[in-house]
Amino acid sequence: MLDILLLLERQMPAATYNATEAEAHLVFKKVNAIADAHDIPLPGYGNEAYTLTIEGTKATIEFVDTIGAVRAVQTLGQLAMAGGTTGLTLPQASVTDWPAFKVRGYMHDVGRSFLSVENLKQQIDLFARFKVNTFHWHFTENQAWRLQIDAYPALTAASAMTRYAGQFYTKAQVREVLAYAKARGVVVIPEIDMPGHSEAYRRAMGHDMQTAEGVAALKVILGEVAALFDEAPYIHIGADEKDITYTTTVNGQSRSFVQIMVDHVHSPGKRVVIWNPIHTVPIHQTGADMMHLWSSRGTAVTGTPAIDSRYNYTNHFDVFADLVGIYKGNIYYQPRSTPEVAGAITAPWNDRKTASEQDILQQNNHYAVTIATAERAWKGGGRQYMEKGGVTLPNVGAEYDEFRDFEDRFLYHKATTLAAVKDHIPYVRQTHMRWNITDPFPNEGDTARVFPPEEVMNDTALQPIQYLYHGKTYRAATATGAGIYLRHTWGNNIVPTLYGNTNPEFNQTAYAWTYVYSEEARTVNALIEFQNYGRSEVDPAPETGRWDRKGSKIWINGVPIPAPHWKNAGKTINHEVELQDENFTARAPIAVPLKQGWNKVFIKLPFIDTACRLEKWMFTCALVDPNTGEAVEGLTYSPTKKMPSDHRDLDTGGGEAERQRNTWVG
Repeated sequence: MLDILLLLERQMPAATYNATEAEAHLVFKKVNAIADAHDIPLPGYGNEAYTLTIEGTKATIEFVDTIGAVRAVQTLGQLAMAGGTTGLTLPQASVTDWPAFKVRGYMHDVGRSFLSVENLKQQIDLFARFKVNTFHWHFTENQAWRLQIDAYPALTAASAMTRYAGQFYTKAQVREVLAYAKARGVVVIPEIDMPGHSEAYRRAMGHDMQTAEGVAALKVILGEVAALFDEAPYIHIGADEKDITYTTTVNGQSRSFVQIMVDHVHSPGKRVVIWNPIHTVPIHQTGADMMHLWSSRGTAVTGTPAIDSRYNYTNHFDVFADLVGIYKGNIYYQPRSTPEVAGAITAPWNDRKTASEQDILQQNNHYAVTIATAERAWKGGGRQYMEKGGVTLPNVGAEYDEFRDFEDRFLYHKATTLAAVKDHIPYVRQTHMRWNITDPFPNEGDTARVFPPEEVMNDTALQPIQYLYHGKTYRAATATGAGIYLRHTWGNNIVPTLYGNTNPEFNQTAYAWTYVYSEEARTVNALIEFQNYGRSEVDPAPETGRWDRKGSKIWINGVPIPAPHWKNAGKTINHEVELQDENFTARAPIAVPLKQGWNKVFIKLPFIDTACRLEKWMFTCALVDPNTGEAVEGLTYSPTKKMPSDHRDLDTGGGEAERQRNTWVG
């Protein structure tokens, strides 16, 4: 048995090292290759493949590049934890491992928001334990420029900032973060966004980036950035969401603003990342070394590696369903990296101001999504890309089993590895939750209209699974999870939901229900949400006394659950009005009573045009323990009142005779 308690406290030394602690031996061996390892070379990223062999009191790590040994030590830590509280010893084991994708990362938009150095370091440390290897540091935005530039101190003057004025990173703080990341095998990619998102620059400098004066200043700025991030393999220059209008002639050739900036970053030997798509300039003519794909319009370019963030903008995510979509999907259609697909980065873009830096983590489900993305990128696979596979968790089968396994492990780490930040992780167990959800009924714009499922919701008989209404049959289908989309944030034609890949029409009403079995009468807390408020949107808060602006309602045992008293109700909303308690992640859960035996949760879901930029149709409902905040142990969720031991929890029919008995006829 190998005792690794003290060995894991050491930083990985270079090349070859032998350590002895309490008769434990850790041996590092540099080799030329790891057999059968998949490795598409990517500048700035070493070969992470390794073998780990544990025999008696000796552990041997073989690696090609030092970063592979770092990953092996991280695996040792995970193996130790798998043994529980006494897991400081490991039995004989042999592991050969490597990542499917080189880039496994996350971005922070500190231009719009701001996160303290200690918060950034804490995330780097925790994420590195899950082999997250990239931190994309987005410094500049319309609201503020957050990076010290010696040549132009006005950039970080409080007077040039419209949000969190005076908050920026000194060069000493940046070096501190860089050293911390390097020690944990994390690559930092700095971003200076140009020419878009640059109002803070214009306020400070008095001129636009796309001028001769602006180009000259940016060259000085990029020189300082390159010197500060001297070990960073890439500098990200943005270049999206603004027309490129500035051109000049260089050596007899016309060069656009983007091409000029790319050339300048190349001059000290750095490589350049730009967003894809950009405006005006053909992406293949920019000379960039890496593409960062955003939106469904971003497509890979032959011969240039790409980072996939197309469906990883967590500012649009809900806590539950979108995590399913990320984990069960693949990365830009690929099971593993290719010369054109390097990996994935998750990105919480907080256009909307929030009260604290912790809101960035909570409301964007930051830890769960980043770790799910990193695991998918390390393992590879995933049956379909999100725009094909969607965000619905299958009720049974391989995808369900794989996600349930991930959920088990993530919740274990939430309580252990991530214990210091668990209060900022809103994700709770959802794979045991089953619902029946109806086809939508036409409401002709009347969200109060009552349809057959609602008419019989208080009957003691089992809620029927199909209904004859005005000569048409409406059926219920079973769904799994705490969060269910009927229309996705980006539309079902882009990301499919329970209702498939066709966008549902407005002026319809659907119903969802389940029965929750409790062995005793108790009070639990309910996490409830009907409109997940994107952290980039300016959607108005619900009206007082209403759950949302569509007329959604929820009952438990026939008793309506009242909506919260919204802090922003009645306010005119813009990006500078703080997002408060609109999302369940930023408010206290609601206490609800459960009786002994079966309890009925019934939900009404109208869908009308609320004039939001992104119209969602969804619900979130999960019951959690008032003491732990985690899913209540011992509850059974079954829309058919069948216990798991019946192995019939998903039986919503049982043949034609059963369907007839479970049909409501008006």
